[in-house]
Amino acid sequence: MTTRSLRERFLPAPRNGGFRMDGYWVWCGSVVRGEDGRYHLFASRWSMHLPMHPGWLVHSEVVRAVSDIPEGPYRYEETVLQARGAEYWDGRSTHNPHIVRHENTYLLYYMGTTYPFPDVRPGESYGLDDPRCIVARANKRVGLAVSDSVFGPWRRSDRPIVDVRPRLFDSYLTSNPAPCLHEDGSVLLIYKARQYRGYRYSEMSLGAARADHYRGPYLKISEEPLFPPSEIHLEDPFVWKTSAGYEMIAKDMEGRFGEKHGGVHALSPDGLNWQVAERPQAYSRTVVWEDGAVERMGHFERPFLLFEDGRPTHLFAATADGEDFGCKNTWNMVIPLSE
Repeated sequence: MTTRSLRERFLPAPRNGGFRMDGYWVWCGSVVRGEDGRYHLFASRWSMHLPMHPGWLVHSEVVRAVSDIPEGPYRYEETVLQARGAEYWDGRSTHNPHIVRHENTYLLYYMGTTYPFPDVRPGESYGLDDPRCIVARANKRVGLAVSDSVFGPWRRSDRPIVDVRPRLFDSYLTSNPAPCLHEDGSVLLIYKARQYRGYRYSEMSLGAARADHYRGPYLKISEEPLFPPSEIHLEDPFVWKTSAGYEMIAKDMEGRFGEKHGGVHALSPDGLNWQVAERPQAYSRTVVWEDGAVERMGHFERPFLLFEDGRPTHLFAATADGEDFGCKNTWNMVIPLSE
């Protein structure tokens, strides 16, 4: 990247950019240029008959949308990872899609979960204390689907590629995969985790795994969280390779680096040992639109950078028009970046 920080490169955001769908909550969002030359955005969605949170835990599915230009607007084309039965580890809900391409192969990393209860019906009460939510949260794991075409078909993993480990910081769940794919096909994978604390669970932390090839196996390389949770509380990592090692942007859960739920920028020489950058704030929830309006978004999460010709050109993020899950609409938005 240049000597300017990421946020200093932000251009005004297009009002009609990104991806939204009537009747659905839309979240996450990652983009790849397909073999057809168009831009394909993979996002998660779930019906608005469910609450925004925690409705995603039980009925999210991964969809693909398309645009001729990276800013969008993106148009829904198909559901890619739908429910496939409680007997599968990812059979009831898929979420957190992150698409990357290696040569002529497309790799779709995601979170999946399952639970042995009936679907939540329209009008039925549903919240964090519902058994479906409790079991689905504890069953969250990271998986991988592979295809020779951006149009599919997708071959889903029979088992999670990043599972839990007893007694360690990732004993409760793994989710929010952030892969960094190298030219030789090897992968550094940063993921979110929680630890069991009796019958409850810890705050969120980040871990790391490596694979000599994207097919796996993915081997954990961190026995401790990448950042001490008592000092730095992060979520939603995005990671890329540089000549000096690796860089990361992530969601600042407590605002210790400029803004609560804004972005943090971190650096690492090896993908395991990380430090917050000298200018730590990667982005703000305050957005400047093309029409000149300035708006503080209720949410600005799941950051994803689109790279073209080796440089980041657009920042995508899940956003909403209200805070603390009191929003009426969610969508994926995009901010173009200057040189």
